[in-house]
Order: sequence, then C-alpha cells, then structure tokens
Amino acid sequence: MRKGRRSKLEIYASIIEAVKKEKKCRITKILLYANLSYDRLTRYLSDLEKAGLVKKEYDERGTYYHVTEKGEEFLKEYQRIVKFIKSFGLKL
Repeated sequence: MRKGRRSKLEIYASIIEAVKKEKKCRITKILLYANLSYDRLTRYLSDLEKAGLVKKEYDERGTYYHVTEKGEEFLKEYQRIVKFIKSFGLKL
C-alpha cells in the first residue's frame, strides 16, 4: 500500500476504478474502495461529473454512478502514464 498523500489525479483514478468495477456503483462502495471521507468524496464526484467522466443516475433504490466513455478513456490514459513514469524508475 502506498504511504503519504495522494494527488488529485490518483484520487480521481481510484474513484473511477471503483465505479467501473460495478455497473451500478453506490456511494458506499466508492467510499470504501477510494478510502475517502464522505465530504471529500462528494466534492471529487462533483468534479468528475462536471468533467463528464462519471454520471449520476437514479433508480427506485436510490442514487448510483457509472463511468462514461470519456471516463474509461481517462482511466486508460492515466494508467498508461503511470506505467511510463514507473518504467523510468520514478514515482508519481
């Protein structure tokens, strides 16, 4: 497990990964996976929604999130950049 503070990009990627794991991801699962407080998570989810990376939807059981196509592309490129940086022995 990584020690120290995570960058915003790392947190965004964690949230998107959590949402991607399920077709309909509720906020509790995202909280657990991304290891964030509720207040911080809602701020980051708002940012991701505004950027079009995740989408909030509602059903009879409540609110859930899913990753958009743009979010899938972001995650793919983020993972590619992390791999590139690590290939030079650097840390993100």
